[in-house]
Amino acid sequence: MFEPFRKSGSRETDYPLLVSALGHLLEGETNSTAALSNASALLNWFLDDINWVGFYLYDKGEEQLVLGPFQGLPACVRIPPGKGVCGRAYASGETQIVEDVLKFPGHIACDSASRSELVVPIFQGESVIAVLDIDSPETGRFDEVDAQWMEKAAGVLSAFCCEI
Repeated sequence: MFEPFRKSGSRETDYPLLVSALGHLLEGETNSTAALSNASALLNWFLDDINWVGFYLYDKGEEQLVLGPFQGLPACVRIPPGKGVCGRAYASGETQIVEDVLKFPGHIACDSASRSELVVPIFQGESVIAVLDIDSPETGRFDEVDAQWMEKAAGVLSAFCCEI
């Protein structure tokens, strides 16, 4: 059972607690849907000023990202590689920090309230198999510190993501 921890308000203190809690929460879980569902719930609880957090898993057969477990309003179900922020993170294998989604060419608007976005590729070996997508209604919500810690979280999550 997850026991919420007290957040101090210091990212230097709180982000390591998040990554540790994520590891403990998922320890021993063998079902990827259950693991990613709990991970999205934990991230939604932990991250302030966000309106959507979840996963897109790569579907080899259809050659696109497909919506996985998430927290937030209903979202886009399929995203081609290279399209939008998620597709770019998948295709490039690089974390995407978008300060203002309204200025991002080809942005795919799943929630009209979103103004900034952080998308982190999730790897197994050298292959990107999924992305972690986080949206905020605030412009400029995400920075390099957020990206670095979400990349560490993605490392923990890589065991629970799979191509479909």
